[in-house]
Amino acid sequence: MRRPARRTEEIEEFMRTVSPALFRSALLVCGDHHLAEDLVQTTLGKVFVSWGRVRRADHPPAYVRAMLMRTYLSYARLHRASEKPMDELPEQAAGTHDPALRLTLVNALAELPPRDRAVVVLRYWEDRSVAQTAAELGLSQGNVRIRSMRALKSLRGALADEDDVLAGK
Repeated sequence: MRRPARRTEEIEEFMRTVSPALFRSALLVCGDHHLAEDLVQTTLGKVFVSWGRVRRADHPPAYVRAMLMRTYLSYARLHRASEKPMDELPEQAAGTHDPALRLTLVNALAELPPRDRAVVVLRYWEDRSVAQTAAELGLSQGNVRIRSMRALKSLRGALADEDDVLAGK
């Protein structure tokens, strides 16, 4: 049996490694910095509790990413009636990327239903395959394809008026 201190060090090292990618994914699916932090924190708490299962997974980071997506979908299901979308996102620090394009894409993503948003983030931002996305979200591969098509059609419609921003003008 592992000593508790060694087990804790192992878990902490794993969490430090996966946290940045988890936060990025959480921020993309929920669009709210504080909620993304909460989702990651909740997921990491679940990792600590079920460390044995996480450690034995074929690919622990993917297993934890699936935990994050399920945590997000559970949150969205529980809070869908109580939260109202905002017209504008809060001001964020400028990065090396075009902030207007980033805000346009984040706003368009925010209009998608939670499961469709999760599919788009995993498939296109995280570059996951259909099979990986299906496994992480607990959906069939056909459902992932249908949701991808529907979400991309919605995004194209939402971004149709943003030709100047998308072209980098």
